[in-house]
Amino acid sequence: MKAVRVHTFGGPEVLKVETDVPIPVHTESQVLIRVGSAGVNPVDTYIRMGLFAQLPTLPYIPGRDGAGTIEKIGSEVDNLKVGDRVFFSGASGSYAEYVACESRSVFHLADRLSFAQGAALGVPYFTAYRAIFIKGKAKAGDRLLVHGASGAVGLAACQIAKAHGMTVVGTAGSPQGMELVKNNGAHLVFNHREKGYLEQAAEAVGGDGFDVIIENASDINLGPDLTVIGPGARVVIVGNRGNVEISPRFLMTEEASIVGCALFRSTPEEWRQTAASVVAGVEMGFLTPFIDKEYPMETVQEAHAHVLSHEGGSRGKLVLTMT
Repeated sequence: MKAVRVHTFGGPEVLKVETDVPIPVHTESQVLIRVGSAGVNPVDTYIRMGLFAQLPTLPYIPGRDGAGTIEKIGSEVDNLKVGDRVFFSGASGSYAEYVACESRSVFHLADRLSFAQGAALGVPYFTAYRAIFIKGKAKAGDRLLVHGASGAVGLAACQIAKAHGMTVVGTAGSPQGMELVKNNGAHLVFNHREKGYLEQAAEAVGGDGFDVIIENASDINLGPDLTVIGPGARVVIVGNRGNVEISPRFLMTEEASIVGCALFRSTPEEWRQTAASVVAGVEMGFLTPFIDKEYPMETVQEAHAHVLSHEGGSRGKLVLTMT
């Protein structure tokens, strides 16, 4: 099969498309999926550079999520069948024409969604749900700020939070990004490149601070975030690219907390809870991924360069197409 392989950790240039990679052999508890599209996530780039907590053995095929059609099923699999359109998350090696995946991480894909949209469900929507509910302990009526809301996780967080009765405020760095955030569930949107935007956002929801903040760029925003938190607030870190200095006094005063969010730390029960909620949201129609750009597999190096670029601000999800 054709697949992207990495033989040494490094920059985007280490991503090589190879045409003679063996098709994986599925086990009794797995399914073999012919991949239509694979999600490109920031975590993929951290792993490629060798900067992630859990690194694969070289050489490896990147990618954790995607969507496609089931080609074969293991003898222990009873909830899926050959020919099913599915999306998956938590696999190993989705940047390929075929991937073997545990059946517990494979879910039916609604007919209304394309494979590209299916590939955008796993990491972004599962992360957003985990950040909001499992780590952020959010509930209906809460005031929630999505800081950096125009990327894939941010848009997912806006859709999920609005559907669960929260007052959602999002930020973006361009007029196009702001419009996208508004169209995906945010009640209010502010430009995080403008002076005083956080104070304006806090005043717009009553002036008492936010109950939950979903933070996508904590190395830039964590300090300012603490100036707009309410009593008992939770700031959930889902993205970081450097060090930051903060004043803990803000946390003391409001008895607030900062908590990290890493999808790979999900327990089996948390994973089932997250998956059930995301699948239900898709089926009911209030969760719909926005695709920024689709890249052919041969341009994977360009996709990895794009996913970490701040030029123009993030706008939705990047995916690789296999056909």
